[in-house]
Amino acid sequence: MKILIYKWNVFNQHDIKTAFEYFGHDVDMYEEQVEKQDEVTGYKSHDLVLLSDVFSQYDIVFSLNYFSHVSDLCEKLHVLYISWTVDSPLISLYHESVYNSCNRIFIFDRFYCVEMKNRGIKNVFYLPLAVDTERLDNQLSSMTDSDKQMYRNDVTFVGSMYHRNSYDRIKDKLSPYLQGYFQAAMMAQMCIYGDNIIDELLNVDVIKELMGTLEFKQDNRSFSDIVLVFSSTFLGFKLANMERVKGLNKLASSMNVSLYTDEFDDGLVGVENKGTVSYMEDAPKVFNLSKINLNFTIRNIRTGIPLRVWDILGAGGFLLTNFQVELPDFFQQGRDMVYFQDLDDCKRKAEYYLSHEDERMTIAKNGHDIVKCHHSYKQRVENILHIIMC
Repeated sequence: MKILIYKWNVFNQHDIKTAFEYFGHDVDMYEEQVEKQDEVTGYKSHDLVLLSDVFSQYDIVFSLNYFSHVSDLCEKLHVLYISWTVDSPLISLYHESVYNSCNRIFIFDRFYCVEMKNRGIKNVFYLPLAVDTERLDNQLSSMTDSDKQMYRNDVTFVGSMYHRNSYDRIKDKLSPYLQGYFQAAMMAQMCIYGDNIIDELLNVDVIKELMGTLEFKQDNRSFSDIVLVFSSTFLGFKLANMERVKGLNKLASSMNVSLYTDEFDDGLVGVENKGTVSYMEDAPKVFNLSKINLNFTIRNIRTGIPLRVWDILGAGGFLLTNFQVELPDFFQQGRDMVYFQDLDDCKRKAEYYLSHEDERMTIAKNGHDIVKCHHSYKQRVENILHIIMC
């Protein structure tokens, strides 16, 4: 089959291209040049004539995450559209176009997969993320002495600190009551892993006050609501910032902690800022050479396993992560990776595994081996191909 990957700024689409090609398909990548974008709603204008000419040459259009205009155009052209989420919740899925018959939608977060099915959306499937250990093993086998000196760390976190977030931009517009209410809610949520309490706190009275404070605009075919948008893009990103700052500071009080991020946070104390690191080339070296790699899953991901987890294990790194409901479905605690129940537990386990090298290295090897055997992009793409052929 001829497959077009609708390209955008996301990390793992080249690994997916390689996997499709492994099964004998012709794969091209296409990056659309957006004509203009509304600064308020985020709505983008598209050259649908040009896109139609491009899409009509292919049997399948594939994208990471879901694009409503791509689905609508594929529906019109009778071209199969496959999307696989990497963000959660994916606001673009809350759109009338998800009911198009051309869609085959794969969601890595089981919570939202079930929600979509409960909305009567057909052709929605659960599919966890993956890693290309073959590519990573080849890259890491050629590491230089300079690489080993540059990227060797004790405890490392690679990821965004969400220093700039939507909540901080609108906080001063909220009443003192709402500011205190949301602050208390986020502090409480930080103490709870594996469950979400924010939804219950966004009651009718709170939403009414928010509606009077915020401009909530969206596409007229969208069925997302202010609760979903505010809990994820406002509170979710702010909570991630608070949790990551608090967690890294707690660890840095007794051990060496390195951070690779696009923007340092002024609230960090004793954490070494090492700037950004390229995802494809250098992040695997960091994961492989760090004694402990941290994962703090943004709370917007309800049950699923984020890409960072797969990438750390695929690079042969030792993973210390917060608990996620789906982790025991794929990994055994203390054998393939280690998860913590709260930030105090995170610190205790980091201290333990820093001083127990043999255990740490055995767990890292087990984690690498299990993703290599069972969680490659080739295996995930094979699942996709099996489903679309049925």
